[in-house]
Amino acid sequence: MPRISYSKIFRFWIPLAAAWLMMSIEGPFLAAVIARLADPKHNLAAYGVAFSLALIVEAPVIMILSASLALVAGKQSYYKLRRFIFFLNGTVTVIMALCLIPPAFFFIAEDLINLPHGIARVTYIACLVLLPWPSAIGYRRFFQGILIRHNLARRVAYGTVIRLASMSITATVSAIIGVEGAIVGAASLAMGVVCEAVACRIMAHKCVKEISTYTEPDQQKITYRFILNFYYPLALTTILTLGVHPIVTFFIGKSRFAIESLAVLPVVNSLVFIFRGLGLSYQEVGVALLGERYEAYAPLRNFALFLFSTTVICLGLIAFTPMATFWYRHVSGLSLELGRFSYLPTQIMVLFPGLTVWISFQRSILICGKTTGPITWATVVEVFLIVAVLFVSISYFDATGVVATALAYMIGRLGANLYLISPCSQVLGRLRSE
Repeated sequence: MPRISYSKIFRFWIPLAAAWLMMSIEGPFLAAVIARLADPKHNLAAYGVAFSLALIVEAPVIMILSASLALVAGKQSYYKLRRFIFFLNGTVTVIMALCLIPPAFFFIAEDLINLPHGIARVTYIACLVLLPWPSAIGYRRFFQGILIRHNLARRVAYGTVIRLASMSITATVSAIIGVEGAIVGAASLAMGVVCEAVACRIMAHKCVKEISTYTEPDQQKITYRFILNFYYPLALTTILTLGVHPIVTFFIGKSRFAIESLAVLPVVNSLVFIFRGLGLSYQEVGVALLGERYEAYAPLRNFALFLFSTTVICLGLIAFTPMATFWYRHVSGLSLELGRFSYLPTQIMVLFPGLTVWISFQRSILICGKTTGPITWATVVEVFLIVAVLFVSISYFDATGVVATALAYMIGRLGANLYLISPCSQVLGRLRSE
């Protein structure tokens, strides 16, 4: 493979970045809608909790895009992986339905998280509305991987446009007819991703037909055991990553200013996610472009360094200037009280987008090397540090929940980055020695 140019990396990355950027808009948009409806503090808190619980159920299907991109090469691998994913989607839907049995749900919401009954009730309805969300995400990420593998990343961005449009229409109509704010957010998310999943399947139709005409040689055929061994470390990674959200919610519920922290955390996360999305999109770039012998490693590394710097500087320009007040008070629609709770955690998390770029590139190196185990162990390190920092800062330093959470996220992610340095070096060294 000839040396890849920075312009090619940029052209490949920009549609994926645009898709993530558009997805990142949905959080601030929905938070802004909820903040302008009745009882914003309680509805923002309920929406944040419902979203966190849905995320943990969704976790096993998140890495389907990477698996599809790395493994689907022909007819046999397509149908094998598709059946695997359908089974996975059905499993996560059943698990979410079981969690929504009222006695189990209200035990989690009221006894463990310590939510007031009124907020727990709205959270329950929001979670019911989000029931189709995890399986729809798994379905669309499978076909997004196929689109990216066929150099059709732009269509991924087109699907995101459809998602945002359907989400916005749902939010507007729901708000007009007087639906409670948290339920407006949940219904909009669910409708958006279902429409995007259908669009991705339609846009991948020609790719699927092309795949179905190619039968891989026997040595390239994959088995369910191979898929499971390849995928379960990736699934565990996202289960651990997203599973930490309910734990965070539990600790926040025991902290000072718990309701205020629960209300502003999704708003802060939504702002940070705008810049994190630019880094999250880089994992697929690395998987697609590194090459069998990592010929494109150096230019991809340099481009990652550029993204690291750019995302950190851009978020810093908001976090440490009056732009923070403009964003939280006027764009997000927070009250003066809630706005003040948002400034410090945003400043603490200013490096988080850059660390996301770094870990996305590290993961792409390991995925291309079919060495996915260290990705899971890095996440174990990250989750352990998050829980430890939350426990210490809230139990011993009496920190407010949202500040403790921001600090925990930063320390946890940095720990994961540092852990992956050695496995990535081993994979690169092994390839260079062959």
